[in-house]
Amino acid sequence: MSTTESTLFDRLNSMPDQLSCGLVERMEDNRARGWVNPYRALDEDVIRREDRPADRNSIWRPSYVRDTEKILHLPAYNRYNGKTQVFSFRSNDDLSRRGLHVQLVARIARDIGRALGLNCDLIEAIGLGHDLGHTPFGHTGEALLNDISEARTGRSFFHNVHSVRVLDGLYGRNLSLQTLDGVLCHNGEYEQRVFELSGLSGFEEFDATVDRCYASDFDYVKTLRPMTLEACVVRISDIIAYVGRDRQDAIEAGLVDEGAFADGMGGRYNSWILTRASIDIVEHSYGKDRIEMSEELFEEIRRAKRENYAMIYHSVAIEEERKDMMARAFSLMYEHFLGDLKAHDEHSTIFRHHIARIDKSLAHYGRTYDWSSDFDQTVIDYIASMTDGYFIELACTLFPELDFPQRTYINE
Repeated sequence: MSTTESTLFDRLNSMPDQLSCGLVERMEDNRARGWVNPYRALDEDVIRREDRPADRNSIWRPSYVRDTEKILHLPAYNRYNGKTQVFSFRSNDDLSRRGLHVQLVARIARDIGRALGLNCDLIEAIGLGHDLGHTPFGHTGEALLNDISEARTGRSFFHNVHSVRVLDGLYGRNLSLQTLDGVLCHNGEYEQRVFELSGLSGFEEFDATVDRCYASDFDYVKTLRPMTLEACVVRISDIIAYVGRDRQDAIEAGLVDEGAFADGMGGRYNSWILTRASIDIVEHSYGKDRIEMSEELFEEIRRAKRENYAMIYHSVAIEEERKDMMARAFSLMYEHFLGDLKAHDEHSTIFRHHIARIDKSLAHYGRTYDWSSDFDQTVIDYIASMTDGYFIELACTLFPELDFPQRTYINE
């Protein structure tokens, strides 16, 4: 280990791995006195578009428990496990899929939220639902679909915004404003040291914000602030969940070596960040009307993310080598299904596998999928809903000239 690495390693390991005695005593005293965090989201304050009797808060199924259950039963939730987190074409089932990622986010956020006295049911709903709008092939797929959407419609495509569309529009589950707001504002690609609340109070303002997201680039999306502390905790937990786990996956995939990282921890960094970050955030946020971290942790998260981008996300891996081919596949797929919609070809998979299934789901709520009013949006909905495997099989069937790498477990 070099002097620089040794210095960084020593500095990181000097950060507390336990709550301070003073805070522990304060928390124990608060709990003994029945203290309730005055800034937590209360179940009785839930805001929904429709006042459905079946969605009302009860002693045995509180408001945000209902939201979590609605999310768990969505087809889009079931598809998480077929969607890439980072590495799309590696034949290794030990690499993270998006289903594991959302569970890790919810778990980390619940731990922090419990210590802070927040509403852990709301945290779980946001955590499990925040990536439902993600495309196949992770952020590469998101960028490709955004390019197409901007060129064809003038609208941006962001997975957090599309997650809201999946929950609130496509499947019409009448989720709470608090959950939808947390999903919209979760974007873990932009770190902040202090997370303050937006003051959002109703759907009219929320809908206007969603509309602005479609008309704006990421410079606007990254400025979104949540309306609840619970959503703030999920947002920072999203970063905590992936910054260490992605490193472990890169090592497991053979992309980088254990000793390649500046802190000298290799895959052990995941355990370090999970513990230290959670401790730091609780220490600096307890009893406050905001979520914050120390300057030291904030700078370390930024350093670790920069290192991940340099060594993992921007590296020349299979995903990057195949980007031109993937861009062509997305474009061909888009044009093909746009043509099927215009021709009203009900034999097409966009009708059989997408429109019919959503219509069937919405029928339980007396609604239908308004697919014909915006063909471009319907194609975007379909492509975004695909798992990696479904996309590859469909693309190779429709366009045999495409040279998608074939996943194989035997020869790796």
